[in-house]
Amino acid sequence: MTTTTPAHASGAAPSAAPGDLTADEFAERLAPMRREILAHCYRMTGSVHDAEDMLQETYLRAWRAMRGFENRSSLRTWVFRIATNTCLTHLEGRRRRPLPTGLGAPAADPRDQPREDLGTPWLEPLPDALVWAQPPVDPAETTVHRDSVRLAFVAALQHLTAQQRAVLLLRDVLAWSAAEVADALDLSVAAVNSTLQRARAHMANVHHLTPMEPTDPRHRALVERYVAAFEAYDVAAIVDLLAADVVWEMPPFPGWYAGPQAVGELIGTWCPAQRPGDMRMVPTSANGLPAFAMYMRDARGRHAAFQVQQVTVTDDGVRHVTVWFGAPLFARFGLPAYLD
Repeated sequence: MTTTTPAHASGAAPSAAPGDLTADEFAERLAPMRREILAHCYRMTGSVHDAEDMLQETYLRAWRAMRGFENRSSLRTWVFRIATNTCLTHLEGRRRRPLPTGLGAPAADPRDQPREDLGTPWLEPLPDALVWAQPPVDPAETTVHRDSVRLAFVAALQHLTAQQRAVLLLRDVLAWSAAEVADALDLSVAAVNSTLQRARAHMANVHHLTPMEPTDPRHRALVERYVAAFEAYDVAAIVDLLAADVVWEMPPFPGWYAGPQAVGELIGTWCPAQRPGDMRMVPTSANGLPAFAMYMRDARGRHAAFQVQQVTVTDDGVRHVTVWFGAPLFARFGLPAYLD
């Protein structure tokens, strides 16, 4: 899945070596790559929080090592090499970040009350504003391709080892050569090729749905009806909009649900809403697809941050909904804790 131009071909070598730059000048030189590096670290870790930490660590390591940069590759290649190895160090001994459907358990019974699993590090959504809020600083700079941060793709990456993840991303997303990857990860070219082959085979087994943005007027209308049904708390209308093979999952709850009737029973039984108007949906976007921040009316009559839903639609209806809970998530999306 090659989605960008090769890292070493995306810009000319800097006019001055980083060792000749001040800290501010060095940070300015790296600024056009910030969103790409953040997206790369997110793909590696499955966490926006961790990705932001890895981005800062990458900048720090690059600043400390800048006098060792000899212009043998582009600045971009050198920095992405540091970012990748920073992520690999971070991932040592850490558990992967799954979605509920990636745990291998069968679909849950919607009659059973969902129970949270706060001990599992769950896959997090990537707010679009973090990587596409503004156009590139330099038109020559490559941008983050939406397919490379789709939730289904990042979830599939979590099934790989950290090294397999790094090799696949450097080869298939950043379009590096096997020799470049081998040099960056201190591997042989043969090891890179065999690792890539295993990673691609595993991805083919777990990465099925490749959602597209709902640019079709019918899909946009479907999303609008979906939002209206939730705000009216019309469970029957919600069920009518779901595809026959719809999947609903909502970390940190490990259970997932399959089929319109199961999803409808889940919402009708366990949703805290009681009447129309209890829920309000504010549009946002995550991982390159529409998402909605749901605010739930609380005991004081305020609409408080409740959950963020990412909705995938097809010609057959709403095909997949991933729901994340927690007010801190709203701040990451730049959304208020309460609606007026």
